[in-house]
Amino acid sequence: MDYEVQAINERVERESQFVPELRKAIGRVIVGQTYLVDRLLIGILCNGHVLIEGVPGLAKTLSVKTLADAIDTGFQRVQFTPDLLPADLIGTEVYNPKDHTFTSKKGPIFSNLILADEINRAPAKVQSALLECMQERQVTIGDKTYPLDFPFLVMATQNPIEQEGTYPLPEAQVDRFMLKLKVTYPSREEEKAIMEAVTQTGLPSIDAVIHPDTLRKAQETARDIYMDEKVKNYILDIVFATRDPRKFNLDIGHLIAYGGSPRATIFLAQAARAHAFLRGRGYVTPEDVKAIGPDVLRHRVIVTYEAEAEELDSEAVIQKVFDHIEVP
Repeated sequence: MDYEVQAINERVERESQFVPELRKAIGRVIVGQTYLVDRLLIGILCNGHVLIEGVPGLAKTLSVKTLADAIDTGFQRVQFTPDLLPADLIGTEVYNPKDHTFTSKKGPIFSNLILADEINRAPAKVQSALLECMQERQVTIGDKTYPLDFPFLVMATQNPIEQEGTYPLPEAQVDRFMLKLKVTYPSREEEKAIMEAVTQTGLPSIDAVIHPDTLRKAQETARDIYMDEKVKNYILDIVFATRDPRKFNLDIGHLIAYGGSPRATIFLAQAARAHAFLRGRGYVTPEDVKAIGPDVLRHRVIVTYEAEAEELDSEAVIQKVFDHIEVP
């Protein structure tokens, strides 16, 4: 087993050489926001969709666009608005009067990195158009189904404070996002650096530093990172504790309406492996699980009205679970 872990460590060291270069390229444009950049990289490594929530002006959109620029792949930004139609996103069939046939006109979803800007401003019929492509990575137009190219990731942003004219995302769609990130304000020093960079020199442009083939190899290596049975059981205990807290002697059952789905277990294991990969390790530790856990679970654990009355959100409830479950 030690030999196996050593071999994976060597693979991780070899396949993760692009990470510092990628971070450096992103850092030329994005000052600070290490948490956001780190989680975006985890999403890329796991081929998982990411939902970014934060107040305006925190470089959510810029971070996603900069990441796309740093990867030699396609990028499409879609501005979600109340009048957006499903056809504006996935495409539609166009009638040709000459030969009386229909041809498919593909929409902007046929790219690699999709920035769904202010995703909660589009109505439910547009949100439902994303369900198939996010889960099956294919799009159906009329009677034809088209596979999407590798990589395909939806990175969506939403504003938590301006709710007028917005539509809550369907739970089925929220659950398809691997991570939900909450972005906070930069520090005073970081904001000073941002002010000086933007007002004096402007934002620099960056060139692509990695190829999709490099990314594919990194993803394969991340999937092979060793996870001990104790860590697997730790992940299962955390997710099952959100579903039936009483079995784990947790008195929070009245605070949870719905616990984490099986996707929570799958994504938590994948994200923990990617977290270890970014730190140059070929094995997962419980600290990897604890570090990434809130980002995987915060949008999957639905709290009750009683919890809201006690001013407890899903993050507070999840923290109680992590504090109680024994670390192996």
